[in-house]
Amino acid sequence: MTKTQVAIIGGGPAGLLLSHILHLHGIDSIVLERQTRAYVLGRIRAGVLEFGTVQLLRDVGLGARLDREGLVHAGTLMTWQGEGSALIDTVKYANRPMMAYGQTAITEDLYAARDRDGGRIVHEAVDVALHGLTSDHPFVTYTKDGSPQRIDCEFVAGCDGFHGVSRRSIPADVLRTYEQVYPFGWLGIMSETPPMKDLIYAHHERGFALASQRNPMLSRYYIQCEIETDPADWPDERFWDEFKARLPQELARTVVTGPSIEKSVAPLRSFVAEPMRHGRLFLAGDSAHIVPPTGAKGLNLAVSDVHYLARALEAHYRGGSDELLQSYSRTALQRVWGAERLSWWLTRLLHVFPQDSAFERKMRLNEFQYLQRSEHAMGSLSEQYAGLPF
Repeated sequence: MTKTQVAIIGGGPAGLLLSHILHLHGIDSIVLERQTRAYVLGRIRAGVLEFGTVQLLRDVGLGARLDREGLVHAGTLMTWQGEGSALIDTVKYANRPMMAYGQTAITEDLYAARDRDGGRIVHEAVDVALHGLTSDHPFVTYTKDGSPQRIDCEFVAGCDGFHGVSRRSIPADVLRTYEQVYPFGWLGIMSETPPMKDLIYAHHERGFALASQRNPMLSRYYIQCEIETDPADWPDERFWDEFKARLPQELARTVVTGPSIEKSVAPLRSFVAEPMRHGRLFLAGDSAHIVPPTGAKGLNLAVSDVHYLARALEAHYRGGSDELLQSYSRTALQRVWGAERLSWWLTRLLHVFPQDSAFERKMRLNEFQYLQRSEHAMGSLSEQYAGLPF
């Protein structure tokens, strides 16, 4: 049996960041991760960071590599077939630049910090179960190398993603879920090529396309596809041809192509679970919410959840106040629903939906044209896209 103050379920960016920040405040934690360290570090995930996320990472001592390798940009260029473009300019309208820096790099930085500080991370922890969550003495059981283990703790942080055990540990008569599943996915590739100058959202009659960045020699590209698409049916040449066909010609000519180093299909969904607290259990990140990647909010929401939760735990242990713990779910969900609405709206605006009528297509075109000509409309979008202050 092991004791700690906070048992953290899930060793992705949310769990590792929470463990790191708690350490800075002198709060002990143990992280349980189902996968191996190599597996966690090999996962390909998002890479567009809000200004607030970048500032938080700097504030907790994780900014050196980020500032050295991250690509600062002023927003995202939206193009529309035959209708020109519009820039979501987060610097002009919100005075907040954004940064492209891959989630894999953030995870590497977090592992390095936890290794340096002696953080306790248990990999390949299986059969994790949460107990006594509404009591003053919760505990966690799991199996490691065939041997049953137990952690006695004071709080449990559920950072174990959409398929994890944490959310499922909340009774059905307490938990409420809200979900929208979209009738398409994204076929994405990673290539060791210079990224395009801008992040680009492209609307085309053949479907949506996205050009993203990771570092000066690593690019991420997506095209809208059917959910059942098999990446094996898309050799690199076919992908590049389709991707460039969905861009304006002047932008397509600037794409630097090359062999893919990763190729996969991601489904799109919007999902929120309420409440994000049950007794001594607190959900953070994908265990509580999923956003379609159109809004670039998934990782940023996980960081804001961790910020609110770490602040609340610090107040409990350092100040003896539970006010922030009691308001954690309400505070986090205000930001969650704002990001959900933006991501849902951008997804509706920019994608081709199979059942849309001619009227609905005209409405989306008019919405884009309104963004092109209205400073107020673009200002509102840019402010939300940049991320509201924590």
